[in-house]
Amino acid sequence: MSAVTGVQETVAALRREVCALHEQLIRYQLVVWTAGNVSARVPGHELLVIKPSGVAYDELTPENMVVCDLDGRVVEGEHAPSSDTEAQAYVYRELPQVGGVVHTHSTYATAWASRGEPVPCVLTMVADEFGGEIPVGPFAMIGDDSIGRGIVSTLRASRSSAVLMRNHGVFTVGPTAAAAVKAAVMCEDVARTVHIARQIGEPVPIAQHHVDALHDRYRNVYGQPGQH
Repeated sequence: MSAVTGVQETVAALRREVCALHEQLIRYQLVVWTAGNVSARVPGHELLVIKPSGVAYDELTPENMVVCDLDGRVVEGEHAPSSDTEAQAYVYRELPQVGGVVHTHSTYATAWASRGEPVPCVLTMVADEFGGEIPVGPFAMIGDDSIGRGIVSTLRASRSSAVLMRNHGVFTVGPTAAAAVKAAVMCEDVARTVHIARQIGEPVPIAQHHVDALHDRYRNVYGQPGQH
């Protein structure tokens, strides 16, 4: 197999995967209308695959996913890419361990973002997935790499796979696009639960040594052998 054929097959597979993952955003009610997106890094190449801008979820196909370079320029595709492309390209450039990025305006997590308040680590699920509180990133305008800079600066100071961008919404990262989608689902779930808890009292924080132990177990022990 030639190198060109190899990358073409990889891109084709990622187009299918990224398209299918958008269905999970709908399934878990993380998006409305055309807002939100999933992207994936093309392993071994300075490329990403991302949702087209302003296209309804029920019109998404593998063929209309857009391939861009890591400066956000379109390499392949007939549609304009998501308005978050430059921001996500910046994340891929700066965080080589990231293989997937997800953006949503999911209701409860975005409500925390609108308050500029992190989701505290008061649930074992928060410790498991995020390794501590879910942090808030700075306010940033849409359309260039400003949001990406805010994501990167925030996540570099945290173990979290999610950041609540102030007055905007949720961005999650993972080693794969599927892992980033999982983080987005869990982010909304814990944001909702902690919000409800605060309506009836003050949630109790988890001690840091327990947070560390829970996060380590979740990353290295939980699940089936070979999954980590």
